[in-house]
Amino acid sequence: MLVGRVNHTVGVPDLLKGKTMKVLVATSATQGTRPADFNYCVEGELVWLSEPCYRDAHRLPNPCGCGRAFAGLASHRSTTTAVVADLPLTYAEYEEALQAGLTDAGWPGEWAIDLASEQANLARFWEGGTVVERDLDILSLRRYPDGRMR
Repeated sequence: MLVGRVNHTVGVPDLLKGKTMKVLVATSATQGTRPADFNYCVEGELVWLSEPCYRDAHRLPNPCGCGRAFAGLASHRSTTTAVVADLPLTYAEYEEALQAGLTDAGWPGEWAIDLASEQANLARFWEGGTVVERDLDILSLRRYPDGRMR
């Protein structure tokens, strides 16, 4: 079920106005629903969708799993589930957090400028508390905020 695809062209004017914003954070909720689920992140840490490796991106045998994982900004580990959280965070603070996490992991900090809008657009249309999973650049609903599974 296709419910969300990364859109690299959507702007951020509405996001700049708020004092809170919806973001994706790591969660252990619904772990084990899929046989190959994993969660090595810190519960509640900000996550991002990193580019998958060649093997995962081309669906070759024995993938590593990065194409279906969210990467933790603090732990630099990954999880197959994320939850939409409405946090007391401005867009500028979110961009700073992304920059710090990227730099700490050895990625170019300047990626945070574009990444902030991409990641914020992934979360903004989901209701807070929604658990999502990833398949390359597609996010799918795994659990509704009221606890119903997809």
